[in-house]
Amino acid sequence: MGRAIDEARTTSLTKDNSPILLFDGVCHFCHNSVKFLIKRDKKSIIYYAPLQSDLAKEMLESSGYSGALPDGVILIEGGKVYFESDAALRCLFHLGGAWRLLSYLRFVPKFIRQIVYRTIARNRYKWFGKYDTCIVPESGWKERFIN
Repeated sequence: MGRAIDEARTTSLTKDNSPILLFDGVCHFCHNSVKFLIKRDKKSIIYYAPLQSDLAKEMLESSGYSGALPDGVILIEGGKVYFESDAALRCLFHLGGAWRLLSYLRFVPKFIRQIVYRTIARNRYKWFGKYDTCIVPESGWKERFIN
């Protein structure tokens, strides 16, 4: 389940309270995952911001989250905060079509999903590489990123 956040703040960021995915902006795997989502999100439902941004830190603080940044993606949607595998599966749900079917993996026990997710998250730089700085969105996708 998610944690409550300042819904008015989220609404003002996206104008329509769309989901916002916070991702590791220096991770190759995360960057390619965002590209995957954007290409398949035909209705432009999901917005994006790097975890390293001031906005991400502000949004997490307003949600009551404190501490080090999590080692994975975070989805803020409808006043809730979804972490790691829950966030990834919510994104698949928003893609619709056959991708929505994969979102039913949420019925796999969470501890199993988290083992798989955290193994990838822990090794993502070693397996996929890392940028020196946060990536710049491709020209046609800039309106999907919140800075």
